[in-house]
Amino acid sequence: MQNDPFRIRDHVADFDQIVQDIVHRSEAVRATIPMTADIAYGPDRTETIDLFFPPGKRSGLPVHMFIHGGYWRMFSKRDYSYVAATITQAGAIAVIVDYALMPKVRMATIVDQVRRAKRWVQDNIADHGGNPADLTVSGHSAGAHLSTFLFNSDHTPSNVRSALLLGGLYDLKPLQNSFLANEIAITDEEVASFTPLAHRHDPQTRAMVLVGANETPPFHQQADRFKEHLLQQGSSVISLVLTNRSHMDSVRDLGMPQSQAGDCLAKLIANDDR
Repeated sequence: MQNDPFRIRDHVADFDQIVQDIVHRSEAVRATIPMTADIAYGPDRTETIDLFFPPGKRSGLPVHMFIHGGYWRMFSKRDYSYVAATITQAGAIAVIVDYALMPKVRMATIVDQVRRAKRWVQDNIADHGGNPADLTVSGHSAGAHLSTFLFNSDHTPSNVRSALLLGGLYDLKPLQNSFLANEIAITDEEVASFTPLAHRHDPQTRAMVLVGANETPPFHQQADRFKEHLLQQGSSVISLVLTNRSHMDSVRDLGMPQSQAGDCLAKLIANDDR
């Protein structure tokens, strides 16, 4: 499919270099920041999380969950350890989540997995020095999509204080006509069940909706629509276009506290995102 706005590598000239860079940054973080790896939140081998800890006493610390992207079909938590650099510098425990990939599993399985990862955090993070009542989340691309299912709620509080959603996918219908049709073949049922724009979300969860200035038009359109969707539901929303940033360098920036995206993440964790 020519000129597909969802095929990221066609629109980011240094796609492969950025991927290689974040892998190297992740290796460095795993070698330097205290961590506990591969904690199971479920029975499947893909159902694991890595915890990274800030320096100092581990008691009552804020907790931040990050969910990676890759169009639900690629990457793993190990590729995104680098985000923990910003999270731990902000004084929080970083929870980097792994999940199974499409097309081996379907989207319902992945959504259930990230929800169970959140449940594990709420039930167990105090044993690791975290405060389950001070939980924030973030995700990029498909990870932003999945993050919305951690605070969508019709009747009960989600207990997620704030969510940072970067370069997210909030309407799945257009993806059925993208290059992904040949890779993961999103079904009509998945569009109906797992399009965030079709869901109610907890208005007590503050949202930060970010998109890179150099993203293709659908990402800007979806960010604008989801922001309005949340506002109509009574949520507090901050929206921001990241200066001179693409789909890929914007997520790399999450691991750089001095960057625009990294600063947003640090402020979210510090409860300075109002």
